[in-house]
Amino acid sequence: MSSQDNPEENLPAAQAHPHGQVSVADDETPFADPGLPPHEERVQDIDERAADRSERVVALLFTISMLATLGFIASFVTIPDDRSIFVFPIGHIRALNFALGLTLATALFSIGAGAVHWARTLMSDAEMTGERHPIAAEPAVRAQVFDDFRQGAAESALGRRKLIRNTMFGALALVPLSGVLLLRDLGPLPGTSLRHTLWAKGKLLVNVNTNQPLRPEDVAVGSLTFAKPEGLEEKDEDFQNEIAKAALMIIRLQPNDIKDKQQLAWSHEGIVAFSKICTHVGCPISLYEQQTHHVLCPCHQSTFDLSDGARVIFGPAGHALPQLRIGVNDEGYLEALGDFAEPVGPAFWERG
Repeated sequence: MSSQDNPEENLPAAQAHPHGQVSVADDETPFADPGLPPHEERVQDIDERAADRSERVVALLFTISMLATLGFIASFVTIPDDRSIFVFPIGHIRALNFALGLTLATALFSIGAGAVHWARTLMSDAEMTGERHPIAAEPAVRAQVFDDFRQGAAESALGRRKLIRNTMFGALALVPLSGVLLLRDLGPLPGTSLRHTLWAKGKLLVNVNTNQPLRPEDVAVGSLTFAKPEGLEEKDEDFQNEIAKAALMIIRLQPNDIKDKQQLAWSHEGIVAFSKICTHVGCPISLYEQQTHHVLCPCHQSTFDLSDGARVIFGPAGHALPQLRIGVNDEGYLEALGDFAEPVGPAFWERG
């Protein structure tokens, strides 16, 4: 940039520099210190009506942020998560995602834009210099910092511009509600859903491979069969959630091989039904050793003795596999006589 591009009063030779005397380029200092241009007053500094207009603009941006936050909350609560809309040029998208993104972006942008406009038009823009000093602050410096802070607070006009202050506090108070509301996506509280499955009195035991109800003669001694509750189909929307609790393994033992009296009472002619879900971390159990009547979880090698109430004999599992009480209906099909007597799968903190 040449000297012709600046007024004469802005040139180094014609201006006193806040840092000290203006320097010129020489062998020791090849880069000259040109100094600072003279301070120009903003229109808000000389016209109170312009300052009031800027205040209203900042307040409007903060108010828009508050309204957008409320819109975020309203969208989250009222818009179905399966509804889609067409947005040009994006195409079809989920209405909930679009509404949440738009409202949250507006809320955050409005706070930022309001803060920037406030700083550029109403806060003091006086240029000050500070000489470099050692890192350790002296008492005088600390006192100066606090004085500068109090001066900055006064120059920000936060106390005098009550409209800006109140709307800013409102916007900052409402924006965190967006994050709090998102906690709802963690899902509804489980309530007692972890304690119950689809098994109930009269529910037929259906072979998961053939999708046909099981008869006692379908289960051979020493065999392992997997079953699901009658009426649960893979096409069902909640199939994965339900089968994760209701998955069943059926083993037929010789009645005199069953050591646990309750297990024997809850069986039918040596046919016993236990939860397939490991009580350690919920892996599906599928490895059966016929000679020992042991089943092994493939994830962490928890081993259960199916001839003795499915108690744990090895591994990290904390308790035995829950047993399902079964019987035979009038048509000769195996059926459940109720739900599991205790929650299936891993332990949880509410478990009694």
